[in-house]
Amino acid sequence: MVYAAFKGFLLSLSLILAIGAQNAFVLRQGLRREHVFAVVAICAVSDAVLIAVGVAGFGAISAALPAAAEVMRWGGAGFLFVYGALRFRAAWAGGAALMPQEGASAPLRSVLASCLLLTWANPHVYLDTVALIGSIAAQYDPYRVQFGLGAASGSLVFFAALGYGARLLAPIFQRPRAWVILEILVGAVMWAIAMTLVLGG
Repeated sequence: MVYAAFKGFLLSLSLILAIGAQNAFVLRQGLRREHVFAVVAICAVSDAVLIAVGVAGFGAISAALPAAAEVMRWGGAGFLFVYGALRFRAAWAGGAALMPQEGASAPLRSVLASCLLLTWANPHVYLDTVALIGSIAAQYDPYRVQFGLGAASGSLVFFAALGYGARLLAPIFQRPRAWVILEILVGAVMWAIAMTLVLGG
C-alpha cells in the first residue's frame, strides 16, 4: 500500500518536473510573488481531478478487459522511454534560463485565466494524468487508489514547492546548466520507472 503510494508520488513528480509552459508560469508567478496560492491550488486540484479520472477509468477497463492491462503496461513503458529521451535531448540542447519579466502586478482574474488555459488546454496534461498515470495505476491493483493518491500528492508538493520556493531557486535557475541537470535527472527517473514496468512492475 505504502509502496504503491510512493511509486505514484515518484511517477507524478517525474512527469511534472519536465519543463513546460505550465511549470514556467508557476515558477514565474513564484518569482514575482504574485497570486501564488491561487495558481498552486488550480494546478494541484486540476491534476488531482484528472488523476482520479485516469485511475477510475483505466481501472474499469482493466477489470472488463484483462488483456488491456498488458497493453497499458507496455504502452506506459514506451511512453516513459520516449518522454525520458526527450528530456535527455533537451539537456543535450543546453537548457534554458527562465527569468520573470518586470512589470506591474497582473490582476487575479487574468492570472487565473492564464493558469486554467495552460492546464486544461494542454494535451500533454491528459496524456500524463489520465492516460499514463491511469494505465500504470492499474498495475498496482488492489492499491491503485493509493497509487492515485500518491500521484496527486506528488503534484501538490511539486507545485507548492515550485510556487513558494521560486525565490530561493531564482539565483540557481538563472544559469542554463541548472536546467540541464534537472532535465537529466527527470529523464533518468522516467527511464527507471519504465524499466520497472518492463520487468513486471
